[in-house]
Amino acid sequence: MSTAPTRDSEADIVAIPVRHYGRWVGAVVVGALLVALVYAFSRGNIDYGATASYLTNPRIIQGMWNTLLISVLAQLVGIVLGVVAAVMRQSRNPVTSFVAWLYIWFFRGTPVLVQLLVWYNLSLVFPTIGIPGLWSADTNVLMTPFLAALLGLGINEGAYMAEIVRAGITSVDEGQTEAAQALGMSPRKTMSRIVLPQAMRVIIPPTGNEFINMLKTSSLAYAVQYPELLLSAVGIYSNNLMVIELLFTVSVWYLILTTVFSVGQYFLERRFARGSRRSAPTGVLEKVLTNLKPGRTR
Repeated sequence: MSTAPTRDSEADIVAIPVRHYGRWVGAVVVGALLVALVYAFSRGNIDYGATASYLTNPRIIQGMWNTLLISVLAQLVGIVLGVVAAVMRQSRNPVTSFVAWLYIWFFRGTPVLVQLLVWYNLSLVFPTIGIPGLWSADTNVLMTPFLAALLGLGINEGAYMAEIVRAGITSVDEGQTEAAQALGMSPRKTMSRIVLPQAMRVIIPPTGNEFINMLKTSSLAYAVQYPELLLSAVGIYSNNLMVIELLFTVSVWYLILTTVFSVGQYFLERRFARGSRRSAPTGVLEKVLTNLKPGRTR
């Protein structure tokens, strides 16, 4: 005859700790590989003093500022184009929607390096550009390395920003649009005053991530001879042959830039996340629970 376990017998059950030997083995292997990697680079033929000294080289500093400039401007171009393409993509006009879809499909589906080279060599297709009878210019003169980099990076970024903005627009409840229409607001005012301000909570965080990615992608502008950070380093090590040292210098600057803006992105996300989780402050909640205890009188 079996008896049901009593409360005392359940209390006697002791949990047996599970030993995860695989975790320790994995940690030892990873640690050993990391130590081996650090040791290999410490014994390599690398002048780390030169890497540190070139961090403040005027040519490198100028390249860093050029990288920051083209990244900011290209991101702004991408944001403007992304908003326009996302609104067009949401349009009920089939032609407008198709054109926006075609833009996103093409510029997301082709490498940004190829796009940069196309813009830089545009004079091979169009020797002159302009408005017939009003204005014309030599494409080879007009398409400078800066403009080619700006168009290549900015238009490509616009295709990605269009999907981010579209995701933010679709995250807004349709009841908001219906309420605005019931109040007699036009579709343009509804989008600019009702939908887009609420969509910013979803749009802003990935936009910060896109800008951090833009800082690194801007290194491709060296292919069109724009004097950004990488091309500045290439110009130096072409003379002194300190290739690895200068590439490490460039890597340090990229790490500094991405770290600074990653911290900014973190606080930006926190700011726009306010109100998404509505909970009472801890102190207030504790007071409420205390007042609800049995026997507590007012």
